[in-house]
Amino acid sequence: MDIKLPKLGEGAESGTIVSVLVKVGDTIKKDQNIIELENEKAIAPIPATEAGVVTEIFIKEGQKISVGQRILSVGEAAASAQAAAPAPAAAQAPAARPAARRSPVPVPDPMPFVAPAPIPATGPSPILESPDEDAAKPAASPVIRKLARELGIDLARIRGSERGGRIVMDDVKSYIERLQQLAFASTATPAPAPVVAPTPTPPPSPTPAPSVDFAQFGPITRTPMTSLRKTIARRMHESWTAIPHVTQFDDADITGLNDLRKKYAAAYEAKGARLTLTPFTLKAVVAALKQSPTFNASLDEATNEIVFKNYYHIGMAVDTEAGLIVPVIRDVDKKSLLELSRELQELAEKTRSRKISGDDLKGGTFTISNQGGIGGAHFTPIINRPEVAILGLGRSVLKPVVREGKIEPRMLMPICVSYDHRLIDGGNAARFITQIVQALEKFDEVQVRLS
Repeated sequence: MDIKLPKLGEGAESGTIVSVLVKVGDTIKKDQNIIELENEKAIAPIPATEAGVVTEIFIKEGQKISVGQRILSVGEAAASAQAAAPAPAAAQAPAARPAARRSPVPVPDPMPFVAPAPIPATGPSPILESPDEDAAKPAASPVIRKLARELGIDLARIRGSERGGRIVMDDVKSYIERLQQLAFASTATPAPAPVVAPTPTPPPSPTPAPSVDFAQFGPITRTPMTSLRKTIARRMHESWTAIPHVTQFDDADITGLNDLRKKYAAAYEAKGARLTLTPFTLKAVVAALKQSPTFNASLDEATNEIVFKNYYHIGMAVDTEAGLIVPVIRDVDKKSLLELSRELQELAEKTRSRKISGDDLKGGTFTISNQGGIGGAHFTPIINRPEVAILGLGRSVLKPVVREGKIEPRMLMPICVSYDHRLIDGGNAARFITQIVQALEKFDEVQVRLS
C-alpha cells in the first residue's frame, strides 16, 4: 500500500520535505507523523493514512514533492518478509504468446468533396451517405475504376443504376455534378463566423538578471535559497509590482501609554502574560479600522468590487532565523488585552520554532510589522496582498517636545502606514494614521484593568 502526499489545503499543491520521521522496517500506526513538510511559510507534520511496516521510502530530506506523489510503501509484517525473499526464476513464468497478426484495415480513397448533409431528390439518389465498409467492392468496369482512382472518388459512395447495382459512366457524372451543387451551395451562403473573444495576453515574465561571476573579484560563498526565502521573495515581488504603494508617516506620543503598561505589567505577569506595547497597538488599530473600514477591505480584481470585511484578523510579522513569517490573530476586537498578550506570546514561540500551521497564516485583514524591539525608526513596509494596508512600528525614543510653550521629554514612537493607492487616497490615509495616533495617546485604562 502506497502512502501519498494528501491535499495540503486551498491553493497548496507542493512542499519541501524538512525531515523524514520513519525508516524502512519501522512499524507505523495510522495518523502517525511520517514526515515534516514545509509549505509556503509553515512547517506541518504529515500523518500516515495507513498502518503497517515501512517497506520502501521514495523521498528524502530537501526534496520538493507535490500532492499525490508517493511518500512510502507499507505492508503487513508477513508481507514485508516475503518482499525480502528472492523472486522466482523468470524461466518458470509461462512464455508469453506472440501477438496475433491483424489484417490491415482498408483506408478509403481520398475524396475532393464531402457532402455535409443528404439532399432529397426524386428517383434513386446517386449518393450513399453511409457506405458499408465491410461490403464487397461495387460492380464497375476497369475503365470506371481507373477514372475513379484518378479523380479520387470512392465508388462505394455511388449507387449504380444498371442491373445488379453496376456503376456506369452516367452514374459517375451524376455523382460529380451532385458534389459540385453541394459545394456551390455551401460557398454561396456562408455561415457567419463565430465571434471569439480575444484571449487576454499574460503579462511578460520578468527577465532574470544575468549571472555574474563574483569570484573574479574575490572569495565568495554560495548558499541556495531556502523554500521559505523563495516564498517571501515571490510574494514581496508580487505585492510590490501589483499594488501602487504609498507610505504615510507620523509619530505617536506613547509616554502615558508606557506608564500605563508599567503600572499593570506585574499583574499581567502573575497571570502568565507579558504586557508589551503590541497588544495596545492591536486594540488601537482595530479602533481605527472601525472608523476607516476601507483599510480592512480587499479589492476583488476579477469582479472590480471592494470587499469590506466585518471581522478583524490582524497579521503580526514575526522575525525568525529562517525569515519573516506572518501568523494571524483572529477576532482581535472580541479579545481582552490579557487574552491578546497571551496569544501573542504563544504565537511568536510557535512561529519561531516553525510549528505554525498553514491555517494560522491565512485570513488576515490587516498586518502590523513591529521593528521596535530591533531598532530603527520610520520605514516603508510592503503590503501583504490581498490586504490593502500595513502598519509599521519603529523603536520608541525619548525626545524633547514643545507642549504648551514648554519643552518636555516625551516618548515618541515612529509609525508608518503603507496603503494601496487604488482604493485609498492620501486624505483617507492621513485620517487613518491620525486615528491610530489618537487611540494610542488616549488609551482607556479600563481596557487594561484585570477583573
